Amino acid sequence: MERLYHVNHDISQLRGAVLKAVSRSFYLSIRLLPAQLRDPVALAYLLARATDTIADTTEIDAELRQQQLAVLARSIQGDAPAAGAEEGFRAFAKQQTNTAERALIEQLPLCLAWLESLPNAQDRADIRGVLAHIMEGQMLDVQRPVLQTAEELDRYTYLVAGCVGEFWTRVCFRHLPQFASKPEGEMLRLGVDYGKGLQLINILRDAGADQRAGRSYLPAEELHSLGQEQVLLRWWQRAEQGMRSGIEYSCAVHARRVRLATALPAIIGARTLVLLREAGTEVFQRKVKVPRAEVRRILLTLVANLVSRSTIQTLSASRSS
Repeated sequence: MERLYHVNHDISQLRGAVLKAVSRSFYLSIRLLPAQLRDPVALAYLLARATDTIADTTEIDAELRQQQLAVLARSIQGDAPAAGAEEGFRAFAKQQTNTAERALIEQLPLCLAWLESLPNAQDRADIRGVLAHIMEGQMLDVQRPVLQTAEELDRYTYLVAGCVGEFWTRVCFRHLPQFASKPEGEMLRLGVDYGKGLQLINILRDAGADQRAGRSYLPAEELHSLGQEQVLLRWWQRAEQGMRSGIEYSCAVHARRVRLATALPAIIGARTLVLLREAGTEVFQRKVKVPRAEVRRILLTLVANLVSRSTIQTLSASRSS
């Protein structure tokens, strides 16, 4: 009984302090969700964030990162962990200068135990499914840090973010009666496009930092033939379409709390796109980010207007013009 208490207490720390430390904005979004959605969504996020941290630990040789990702992938899928898996996680944790990411990697064994303890078998299956896609994308990060073609970029954005839109949609339809006014198939399509758009915004925002780190997600073929300005514009337009899909998705959601959690990234994304368009090729020299004060104003406006569909549409339109 005492051991069970400690495990439950530690899991409570994962869904609370650890999650908040690695992503304050996502932590707030999860707190808005109905109780039955919080654990599968929070756990999937923590596992995905851990894989990203391992893939990005460039102080460790690429081959060793691939090996550790493979070990973690097998553990997530429910296979017996390799001997020394926990020691490997601890070795990666020691390389983290960010204390929150170090704590997350140290807690990976507990995350895996939490996954096994989820009461809904389909939730477990969906988490394993989305992590399989994400980890395929993380392997690409390590193996092929420079993408060559538009097709490679489209596939990458699906693997690391578009599939998350699918995961979110399936979990919501399973746990929430009358989740949306659109059928599940249509919401899945919009969710994939929305996730890919959000990832494209991250890629555009981080273009300079990635370039300095020897990575490039913008297609090398296009950069060579079209130049930076035209490539940025092309993928900016694709990201904008993704945010339109996100707004359409959000407005179809019935429950106000879930609608708020779903709409907020799209509205912030639309505002980020305005800043990216203004920055142009300067994104290769500086990072663009919506100020926290503005994010708070967006959130307060949505709450004050009961997350109405008209408010979502107005905010997204005014901030993308």
